[in-house]
Amino acid sequence: MASPREVNSFRSLVDQKLVRSGEKDKLKELLRTRLIETGWRDELKAICKDAIQSRGIEKVTVEELVREVTPKGRAMVPDTVRAELLQKIRKILSE
Repeated sequence: MASPREVNSFRSLVDQKLVRSGEKDKLKELLRTRLIETGWRDELKAICKDAIQSRGIEKVTVEELVREVTPKGRAMVPDTVRAELLQKIRKILSE
């Protein structure tokens, strides 16, 4: 199994290749589009509204909201969207 240092090094190399090839921005746009199409964005917006309403707008900070909602948002990404992005990343890296 790879050490955390090796994993970070690999992630950095992948990120560099995606940036140099110009594919990173394309992948971000694809992700954004797919999340909107699947209703993920609307679901996350509703979760944010509920969190704000339950605490009161004056009592919640952006940082607290992000800390609370981020894990939920990541878990809610549809498997089909994850698989599509992973497939595209693998194809780019194999070229």
